[in-house]
Amino acid sequence: MPRPDPTANPPVHLGLDLSDAGAHPAAWRTVGSEARRLFDPERLVELVETAQRGALDFVLLDDAFALQPSRDTTLRGRLDAVLVAARLAPRSRGIGLVATVDTTHTEPFHVSKAIQTVDHASDGRAAWQVGWSTTDEVAAAFGRKPAQSEEDAVAEADEAVEVVRRLWDSWEDDAEIRDVATHRFVDRSKLHYVDHDGIHFAVKGPSITPRSPQGQPPVVVRAQSPASLALAARHADVVRIRATSQSDAAARRAEVRAAAAEVGRDPGSLRVLVDALVVLGPDEASAQARLDLLQSLEGTRWETGSFAHVGTARGLAQLVQDWTETGAADGFTLRPASLHTDVAQIVDEVVPRLRAGGLFRSAYPGTTFRDTLNLRRPANRFSAAIA
Repeated sequence: MPRPDPTANPPVHLGLDLSDAGAHPAAWRTVGSEARRLFDPERLVELVETAQRGALDFVLLDDAFALQPSRDTTLRGRLDAVLVAARLAPRSRGIGLVATVDTTHTEPFHVSKAIQTVDHASDGRAAWQVGWSTTDEVAAAFGRKPAQSEEDAVAEADEAVEVVRRLWDSWEDDAEIRDVATHRFVDRSKLHYVDHDGIHFAVKGPSITPRSPQGQPPVVVRAQSPASLALAARHADVVRIRATSQSDAAARRAEVRAAAAEVGRDPGSLRVLVDALVVLGPDEASAQARLDLLQSLEGTRWETGSFAHVGTARGLAQLVQDWTETGAADGFTLRPASLHTDVAQIVDEVVPRLRAGGLFRSAYPGTTFRDTLNLRRPANRFSAAIA
């Protein structure tokens, strides 16, 4: 059967943040939030099933080594993002699984192996969102080094991504022979030492995990500062940006693409997605009433840090169309205020309107997350060098 052509993708990319009970800190306290199931993995399986029914590009699982920074009334605690993604992998189809892993307190070898394992378990649908830590609280949890500045933490993350990518390539695609007659499982000439000796890490390799279906699982970076913008320009396949308006998004996307071009990358190889907080209702007044209720439950103002759509599904579909058709964004990372309320509305009311306009797919274009993002599978750097 011929491989589906990923270039047949429509122009809009949509991801869904499934962290916590939703983006609003008071979401867990609302009626229907199933607060007792917040740490039940089956709840996430159900949400992913809804998301993939709409053929959304990916679901995102955030993670950190500290409790959420808020009061005791806020949901506290999270399951490990990579382990949850591993559980979701055989229970999902088509949709990308993006797990956040901190590089400040996690060795690149462990990151590479964990993400590759999810890629194998999902038949090529894993991705890594690069995280880093700068707080005294997280540093004290490990006790190995003091808290770093953002500039230092991002510089360490930059080097970690490079090491991880080398480890992902340390097995060539055809390194496994599995020849019973000759008793050879691998061709040792196709396993490579990465021999990285840098400022933060000295890693010889090779990995213990064979090269996974995508070769290089996509890397996601939040570009929210000059340092993280530079990191995204060098390494990201998907760049998350914050923007407060369409013109702001267009300017930030242009900045990301220009930074990528400066380091010799094709700007067209990056997917720049705007973070959008979503509160949906049958009309704008109902949506605003939902937000007002959430605000009253939390008792403090919700600082979104990016654009917030408080309105109807029709209005959100029109916004997505306007921003993508004008080049302000390649798509959105949608952050539902309340997962139990907004996810189904996104899939059942927003997506059909985008499909009707020819802007969104009705099925996944291939088997891997790279197919969905319309990104080629990268060649192995070691085999390419030998050739």
